[in-house]
Amino acid sequence: MPGMVLHLGATVLCAHGGQAQPTVTNPRVLVSGQPVVTLSAPYVVAGCALPPPPVANGPCVTAQFITSATRVITNMGPVLLQDSQAICAPSGTPLLIIQTQIRVTGT
Repeated sequence: MPGMVLHLGATVLCAHGGQAQPTVTNPRVLVSGQPVVTLSAPYVVAGCALPPPPVANGPCVTAQFITSATRVITNMGPVLLQDSQAICAPSGTPLLIIQTQIRVTGT
């Protein structure tokens, strides 16, 4: 399914409201003037509201995307799309892509 290409300036949150940022971007490929993010890039999460043990198994600290574009690949691997799926650690909950650029789509 086609979706917008994810870039550094995209708004990505964990399921508990923590802000997620990629640790690595591809500086050679830009969309809306910002580097794209690829499947191999881990995310760090700050500000997760999930309580620590023993109340819950949080807060979310890192996340890794598990799906990406199948037809759009950079020199660093497949790009992430707005409908890509990720899993946070240690909670096992998803990342939510709230807002991204609106000019470049991929499949």
